[in-house]
Amino acid sequence: MKRIKESRIGVNTIVALGLIPLSGFAMDIFIPSLPDMAAKLHASPSAIQLTLSLFIISYGVSQLIVGGLLDTYGRYWPNLISMLVFSAASFVIAYSSSLQVIYAMRILQGFTIAVIAVSKRTFFLDMFKGELLKKYTSMFSVIWAIAPIVAPFLGGFFQTGWGWSSNFIFLGCFGLFFFVIELIVGGESLKAAQPFSPRTILTSYGNMLKTPDFTSGMIILGLTYAMVLLYGMCSPFLIENRLHFAPTVTGYCSLFSGVSVMIGGSLSRMLIDKPFMRKLLLASGLQLITVAVLIPLTLYYHSLWTLLLYVFLLHSAAGFIFNNLMSYCLIRFPQYAGKASGLVGGGFGIVTSIFSSLLVNTVNITNQAMLGCAYTVLVVLVLLILVKTKWKGAEEPVFKPAISGEK
Repeated sequence: MKRIKESRIGVNTIVALGLIPLSGFAMDIFIPSLPDMAAKLHASPSAIQLTLSLFIISYGVSQLIVGGLLDTYGRYWPNLISMLVFSAASFVIAYSSSLQVIYAMRILQGFTIAVIAVSKRTFFLDMFKGELLKKYTSMFSVIWAIAPIVAPFLGGFFQTGWGWSSNFIFLGCFGLFFFVIELIVGGESLKAAQPFSPRTILTSYGNMLKTPDFTSGMIILGLTYAMVLLYGMCSPFLIENRLHFAPTVTGYCSLFSGVSVMIGGSLSRMLIDKPFMRKLLLASGLQLITVAVLIPLTLYYHSLWTLLLYVFLLHSAAGFIFNNLMSYCLIRFPQYAGKASGLVGGGFGIVTSIFSSLLVNTVNITNQAMLGCAYTVLVVLVLLILVKTKWKGAEEPVFKPAISGEK
């Protein structure tokens, strides 16, 4: 077994950090290309938007099983194979004219990125302890946030210059580059393999899912992230087809969306000592007021500025709620910390995909007012679940940042 050499721990750490945003890049980079894909592939907008949903479902479900497999078979070879398969799937998408083939490759991409993401997160748990581990894991959320900020901007540039397929060629080259680096300097970080026990994993998941506040928190995480994904699915058509701007503008607006989410997450860290329920209800109430004001307004007047007002107010509040509830869920079961992380990551991804796809396919989002109506469904559900759920110790300001480095 090829183990990581002591002298190469530093470069492997850089590689691991470099791969953390890959899931966001694979999801967001081709958002500015959605109208072009629909035109070139002779498909409806909802059919193209399904490529996002299938990826998230695959990525979310795969995380539920990947952790146990990597504890048994190691991190290095599954990660290496996954990078090569991810790269191949990206090139197949780029040169395919069949929507069914693209769907299949997006599902495959979701699985391979789940393997890559989980293996790289566990790399830090394998190699570092104590304060050094906390130092690195505290960087995860910041580095991951780079993808939804940079990827659509980069995708708009590729779309303008070379068309939708160039985004997937970039992803294929990205995967190949890291595959070669990993092949040269990488190695196994797992100290001792563990027997794979589906029964133990399922029992732990069952105990957590039976706990109302944990399950409610996971559902709200999915609903808040669905707001961001819903915008990603619809914004290219609203900006490029309705407002007649170039794909690069879609990229700039998606960058603004990512910055808004980051602002909300950063604000939640600043207000970490404030009463839990009070601040979440305030953020959710702000979202409700926003849609109540903007839906009537955008029925009669809409522009890029009204769309960005939706984005800033709703997405920053979503980022605020998301970060607080991610903290809550991760520390809710300290005895299942690792499994809780996998269940939350996979569970909220599935919820996000279901609700975003359902709204895109049932609400005819052809203007900003209808986008506001779709947002309203998510906002009301979040508020209802917040109010109806009994949160354990909710008024005790004991919640830690979403990434705490605890095993």
